[in-house]
Amino acid sequence: MSMTFNRKLPIPKEVKEMHPISEEIKTVKAQRDKEIADVFTGKSNKFLLVIGPCSADSEEPVMDYIHRLAKVQEQVKDKILIIPRIYTGKPRTNGMGYKGMLHQPDPTKGEDMLEGIVRIRKLHARVIEETGLTTADEMLYPENYRYLSDLLSYVAVGARSVEDQHHRLVASGMECPVGMKNPTSGTLSVMFNSIMAAQSSHTFIYRGWEVVSDGNPLTHAILRGAQNKHGQALPNYHYEDLKLCYDMYQGFGLQNPAVIVDTNHSNSGKQYLEQVRIANEILHSMRHSEEIRSMVKGLMIESYIEDGCQKIEEGVYGKSITDPCLGWEKTEKLILGLANQL
Repeated sequence: MSMTFNRKLPIPKEVKEMHPISEEIKTVKAQRDKEIADVFTGKSNKFLLVIGPCSADSEEPVMDYIHRLAKVQEQVKDKILIIPRIYTGKPRTNGMGYKGMLHQPDPTKGEDMLEGIVRIRKLHARVIEETGLTTADEMLYPENYRYLSDLLSYVAVGARSVEDQHHRLVASGMECPVGMKNPTSGTLSVMFNSIMAAQSSHTFIYRGWEVVSDGNPLTHAILRGAQNKHGQALPNYHYEDLKLCYDMYQGFGLQNPAVIVDTNHSNSGKQYLEQVRIANEILHSMRHSEEIRSMVKGLMIESYIEDGCQKIEEGVYGKSITDPCLGWEKTEKLILGLANQL
């Protein structure tokens, strides 16, 4: 009943100095950050797709997938902004199993956190350098955000983290949009309280420092569905759910009311093929209601090269080793179909 302290890890500033990013990457990111922020503030009518594997498990298939995304982005650039999901820390419901590239740079080998920190930084930078797309990751560990703070254009706070005070306070000091997922219970007031906290200024302890945050006006809601007491999935992407979310936004008086709808997880009951139908239903709701259209800024979709998922030892190239994902052919068809409706 104790912890073993294996080694002292370098602080984010040291890692950034050892693995700096180029001026070209900085320029690309600044431009992309502005485009994405303009969507959340209503200056742009473009639709966001935060899309990619459930977890970034291996560098080469992830890069292959994102190069494919970059080609589609060029085709839909007038209507859609694609933000690749590179989720390098994987939350586990019971704490067991693969925890992401941060923990295991090679999923077939043991944990190596130092190597993981370096690998995920290089992967996010490589995506920007090679494709011009900037990326999204999940803030599973608030202390680790600074390792990637100069690279990320979007951050999500998960359903099991959204009530945590530290996540909320760190989000309040971040310089990119932060999506707060509704908790697994589905209680929307928890999500809205989290957004309110993150949009406010705070003084708190972070990485051994007393810090003051400005508040993040681009913090927003992610609807990902819920579970009832029997563990059954309860979707919250329907028209009535979106209308309720709009009304609650007005009641809370928050800045930049915005929703990203997660088409997988409890919204699909983890039936990954349902993501296509759900995405199209959300666009139908947007066409039916100007209020919903003004609030829904995009979708979060789990997608990879191959349909479904696998066990780590199966070793199928480009197939998820965590939650099942939509394969590439269906993904490309979906993106182009969404663009035709916008």
